[in-house]
Amino acid sequence: MFKKILIANRGEIAVRVIRACREMRIQSVAVYSQADAESLHVKLADEAVCIGPPPNKDSYLHAPNIIGAAHITGAEAVHPGYGYLSEQAGFAEACEACKLAFIGPPAAVIEQMGDKAQAREIARAARVPVIPGSGGEITGEADALRVAGKIGYPVYIKAVAGGGGTGIRRVDEPDQLPRALQMARSEAESAFGNPEVYLEKLIEAPRHIEAQIMGDGRGHAIHLGLRECSLQNLRHKKLVEEAPAGELPGSLRTRIAESAVRLARSVGYRNAGTVEFLVDKKGDFYFLEMNTRLQVEHPVTELVTGFDIVHEQIRIAAGEPLSIAQKSVHINGHAIECRITAEDPERGYAPSAGRIESLHFPGGPGVRVDSYIYPGYDVPPYYDPMLAKLIVWAPTRPEAIARMAGALDEIRIVGLPTNISLQKRIIATPAYRHGEIATDFIARHITPDTE
Repeated sequence: MFKKILIANRGEIAVRVIRACREMRIQSVAVYSQADAESLHVKLADEAVCIGPPPNKDSYLHAPNIIGAAHITGAEAVHPGYGYLSEQAGFAEACEACKLAFIGPPAAVIEQMGDKAQAREIARAARVPVIPGSGGEITGEADALRVAGKIGYPVYIKAVAGGGGTGIRRVDEPDQLPRALQMARSEAESAFGNPEVYLEKLIEAPRHIEAQIMGDGRGHAIHLGLRECSLQNLRHKKLVEEAPAGELPGSLRTRIAESAVRLARSVGYRNAGTVEFLVDKKGDFYFLEMNTRLQVEHPVTELVTGFDIVHEQIRIAAGEPLSIAQKSVHINGHAIECRITAEDPERGYAPSAGRIESLHFPGGPGVRVDSYIYPGYDVPPYYDPMLAKLIVWAPTRPEAIARMAGALDEIRIVGLPTNISLQKRIIATPAYRHGEIATDFIARHITPDTE
């Protein structure tokens, strides 16, 4: 087992991994930008190294500084968390070349599944249903018009290297396509350094269902159940996640989970990953993408399975086989996660920054909070606005909803705008409570002046 791990990330996920290291009696090393010198992950780690100024490109995305910090501190492994360098094959490869264990899948798998067009073809070969689309990069406007005409409007233009709702443009008719193509390419170049895009049929008002998988690279792979991730804002960013995914027939649930495992085995998957699907109104499901990393919403899976995903990530990276078999995975109760963000409802939920003047997190049975903020902390303006993840567990979905409503009433973050009021409205909406959930939920049930 490793003696020391460097966490190449910030915020709540860095805190989460540091706590896992502490539980496993592993020394932790935090890295931080100059703007994050007072962040909680820096205070909790056994060691901390400043890796540059606030801009991501000069710090959290600057691989040489991170690898240098690992060598200086004697770390044996790097946990990338999510976002940043977690899905960059070049970083995983650099870690391996520098004799650092990368706590994630092999670089080749990250590269394969990170290319969304290539991932579609791998899924197709593994007998996983895929959404009709271009089957590869769109080479130009004429190619896009040809494919869109063949599969039918509306369509999505998506970044080949995309993720997290970035680099997506909806096109409802041919006249919109040239400008949307230009905008999608520009956004993809800016966000991912890769302007390549592909085209995909738009599935109207689907559910966004994902399967948590684990593999040890030795041919063994399992799933840890399904998550419901359809509650997204108008920018395709997830707001509320649940486990298990409710209101799915047992046979459909089984087919989705088995497809995810089949895909993982087909690429010799190692470590934690998530296979995402769209489920249409007829009950047909389609492969969307694979995230080759730990997912933001992993806590809901942990609460319903009793399985610590981060612990298992570390063990697998250290060369150990999967610690459990599929038959040992049992789903118990229901969990819900609300992402609490520093976003201003008066400005269309634009990201905000400022000092945490006072703070109270809820507690009690079945309540978990993953966060990095504390009273007096100055939230910097440079990074993702997520402040905390509020997670609850209860024996049934109605009980979990009631527990989440109480937790949202209790949470207090004073000093900067947050989306807590939006989360309260979502949880209180009758359609949500009745399980009438799809990716257009916000557009249908939250009025524009309040979302």
